[in-house]
Amino acid sequence: MTAVEPRWRTSTRSGDTGGNCVEVADNLAGVVLVRDSKDRSGPALTFGPESWRMFIAAARPR
Repeated sequence: MTAVEPRWRTSTRSGDTGGNCVEVADNLAGVVLVRDSKDRSGPALTFGPESWRMFIAAARPR
């Protein structure tokens, strides 16, 4: 069995100013990881896919 490395992407809402940015890795089976792009070696939050979808839906501008 081969471990899958997280494929991190920067949030589309982060902009180009280098401010408050998050990165998301959602290529893992059953897990979504979220980390601070300014502290890539720091901790990551872990969400289940459904919880992440609910968070994104609630945070989306209306």
